[in-house]
Amino acid sequence: MNRAIRAVVRTAAALAAGVLLCTLAACSSVKPAPVPSDTGVEPAVTVQVVDNRFVPANVEIAAGEAVRWVFEGPGEHDVVASDGSFVSELVSSGEYVHVFGAAGSFAYDCSIHPEMVGTVTVR
Repeated sequence: MNRAIRAVVRTAAALAAGVLLCTLAACSSVKPAPVPSDTGVEPAVTVQVVDNRFVPANVEIAAGEAVRWVFEGPGEHDVVASDGSFVSELVSSGEYVHVFGAAGSFAYDCSIHPEMVGTVTVR
């Protein structure tokens, strides 16, 4: 192979490696930093986090109201909003409360159990 062809092959390989790294980085999910629980707030609804599910998974509240997630059972779980607006610690017991100030639909999951999903709809 002559020098020009080897240079083209090396350049193409480097570009392919770069594209692969960028693609993998975009697909990896890193849990955002925890957002402190809102304390001293009476929740409008409580969601149980138990047996690898949220019960109920989908709730509806008014703007300015709070949701409380109660963690039960032996496994560790958290609640992580898709937009990062609420993020609990990874725990096996206790609770996490978040006040929703604006209307919208807020999807969330458990960072270590992707099958655990829920939505808070704020009207």
